[in-house]
Amino acid sequence: MALTLVLAPALGVPSEEMLQDTLKSMIVAWGTLIAATLFFWAQRSRTEPLRWHGAVWLPLALMGWALGSMAWSHTYLAGVEAIRWAILALLLWLTLQLADGPRVDRLLLGVHAGAVVASVWAALQFWVDFSGFPQGPNPASTFVNRNFFAEFAVCTLPFSALLMLRTPAGARRWLWAASTGLTLVAVLMTGTRSALLALVFAAVALPLALWRYQAALAASGWRGRELGQAAGVVLGVVLVLGFIPTGNPKLLEENRVEHRGVTAIERALARSRSMTEAEEYTQRSFSMRWGMWKATTRMALAHPLTGVGAGAWEVEIPRYLPRGSQLETDYYAHNELLQLLAEYGLVGLLFLLALLGWLATAAWRTWSRALPDRAASDAPHGQDATGDGVLRAFTLLGLGMFLIVSNAGFPWRLASTGAWFALALGLLAATDARGFAAGEGGSLARLGARALPWSPVRSRLALAALGLALALAAYISQQAAEAERKIVYAVKIALTISQSGAYNDPRWDGLKREMLQSLREGIAINPHYRKITPMAADEMARWGDWADATWVWESVLASRPYVVAILANIARGYAQMGQLDKAIVLLMRARDVQPEAPSLNSLEVILLSRSGREDEAYSLAKRLVEQGQFDFDLLNGAYVLGGRAKDWPLALRALELRSQRWPQYAIDGFLKSGDIWAADNSVHDEAKALAAYRAALAAALPEQKDAVRERIPEPYRSRL
Repeated sequence: MALTLVLAPALGVPSEEMLQDTLKSMIVAWGTLIAATLFFWAQRSRTEPLRWHGAVWLPLALMGWALGSMAWSHTYLAGVEAIRWAILALLLWLTLQLADGPRVDRLLLGVHAGAVVASVWAALQFWVDFSGFPQGPNPASTFVNRNFFAEFAVCTLPFSALLMLRTPAGARRWLWAASTGLTLVAVLMTGTRSALLALVFAAVALPLALWRYQAALAASGWRGRELGQAAGVVLGVVLVLGFIPTGNPKLLEENRVEHRGVTAIERALARSRSMTEAEEYTQRSFSMRWGMWKATTRMALAHPLTGVGAGAWEVEIPRYLPRGSQLETDYYAHNELLQLLAEYGLVGLLFLLALLGWLATAAWRTWSRALPDRAASDAPHGQDATGDGVLRAFTLLGLGMFLIVSNAGFPWRLASTGAWFALALGLLAATDARGFAAGEGGSLARLGARALPWSPVRSRLALAALGLALALAAYISQQAAEAERKIVYAVKIALTISQSGAYNDPRWDGLKREMLQSLREGIAINPHYRKITPMAADEMARWGDWADATWVWESVLASRPYVVAILANIARGYAQMGQLDKAIVLLMRARDVQPEAPSLNSLEVILLSRSGREDEAYSLAKRLVEQGQFDFDLLNGAYVLGGRAKDWPLALRALELRSQRWPQYAIDGFLKSGDIWAADNSVHDEAKALAAYRAALAAALPEQKDAVRERIPEPYRSRL
């Protein structure tokens, strides 16, 4: 189990042919199943009772509901949820059995070592642009996204501190302190605001816990001087490493545009200040998440008893977004509690009430010392290394930080952080069980913990079940790896062809066939990869291969029937292929979900134009541009229709808006605007034409200038 806790965060995929969390999920699942197999093998002759705790029922209840929702909701996603909760329940139960004495130290060391190795990768990405693991927002360590890494790493800090407190005096104490400082610096490098809020909570709660348990700490050799030295080492590492500037070009560009700072401490301060800016709550990421949270609340209120089904949030969310919204780029609500209520209904509500009630009760009992510190027999090497009181206090501190980041992300659904959650609950349950076994803790402890009768027959049955589970894990792992490899390989080919600029060159024909074959094989294994599969279709549509793009989009639509962007793309494909009747049906389906989505307005303009009703298409496009209800495709259509109708102000306005919203098309916009000003029409103006052509040249990169100059008419080219 300790090895699993190290490897899950520390290892990553060095290529893009597997998602990072797929590997981490494999590690957690295999590690938990192998640990359970070893445990039951060791207990194959056991007749003494094992431990049970009511906390184990929490993930088991969600697992049961997920299995049930497979019958009426999204079967695949519900099945994934059921397996996830089963693994976490088993991990929690194993921790309950194993978390005694020196074994606690091993588990804590596993958490700490995993966080430190992951932090080393993040630091290297920050300082020297280490590129060993593909990632999105840097520095992401092995987690693909820096927020995912920060949410995990910040929760491990209380366990790192606890490991240090449980270690006898010696050099190892200062090693743990220094490495804890490194993890803290790595969190600051990310600038993840939910993690920074968790650190603020820890800064308040940690001194209170140390003050409350000063007697236990003193008994194990930790007095004010030793605590001050340890804090000094951590702070010294943070100050030294926290002021080393980044060497990552992406982060330097991020600082140039958004002023986020070039050192870990500067980034943490800048991101903290951003939470006080009004724009954050009206225009930036928080406003987007607030929109998702409101939509998720509407979903939960619409299905208060059953929820929409385990894992089905991303399927149903388009139906609950505000009118005109197209916020469909996310696959989770970025609030675990709200998403749980929306997916699991009453079962999710009972889970949260039971979890929060247990944690609140445990916190009160820990604060009031309802569980006295354990005797020296529980401590490593015969020394009382803080006892259950401090173990509970630091575990609760970590769980508090975990709940904070759970309100702005989705750490329950990520393998490393989910495993940490199960471990923390298991550690807390183990202290309850020890209190019950010793006759301590009163009636509340007796409600949670009890003895579980055991026999050799039960061990053999458990081993047989685990054998089947390992076989299933092997099959799922192989299928997941193969599906992702094929789909990602196809997407990489598609992007390579698009980036060539000559995507209709015959030299690509062989690769296109290979791409389609790989895509078909990957989709046949798993047709539910909404995150990746549409990327290939988008590129094929760019080439004009609408037939192949459409069937790929349709494979996604079968699994996600309410995604307006996918519905609109398929309708465009049918329109391009002349099948207007099918395109109109899909437009109506999309209108039922989002009547005012901008992408549907542009689609309607396209369908009107292709149906021979160009005057209506022109009038609609002009009205939508004037009302500010447009997307990229609508502005393109308005430019074309304005030109055909000789409405040059409309065409120019469409190009201007497109360049403002999509700067990557500014050069094309300047050139086309120059062509309009230069032509013999009602808005002919040589000075404006010349200014537009000059703006195009100024916006071009050095390697683009020759090609841009070639697109400028000769009378003007010679005057530039």
